[in-house]
Amino acid sequence: MALPFVGGPCFDEAMDILRTTIVLDAPDLEAESSFWAGMYGGTVEAEPDWHDVVVHGQTKLGIQLAPDHVRPEWPGGDQQQQIHLDLHVPDIAAADVEAKRLGARVLQEADIGQTSGFVVYADPAGHPFCLCWG
Repeated sequence: MALPFVGGPCFDEAMDILRTTIVLDAPDLEAESSFWAGMYGGTVEAEPDWHDVVVHGQTKLGIQLAPDHVRPEWPGGDQQQQIHLDLHVPDIAAADVEAKRLGARVLQEADIGQTSGFVVYADPAGHPFCLCWG
């Protein structure tokens, strides 16, 4: 069941959002943006405190310099994750090898011989993400 739109005092209809950028905090912009550019097969457009991961002319992720970033602990811990990405791939075995080559750390294994499932990884700054298949 879809929830009805609830307008506020300034809105008679839904807001016109032109673009959404998912932004990850990281203490090392180069490591984080290079990792995600490798995962997406893109490039990095760098400014001193912000990097964009760009694929085919479109920003896929923003990486923001956060020198005091505290690595999230997954699945529980004092520093909880606040967001994670589910990336759906056609070939989990190949994607697993590539993610690890780029610097991902496995947080939760899965039987990649199954017809569907997911493996949980952490990027260089510790942000959890999943490679999903099936």
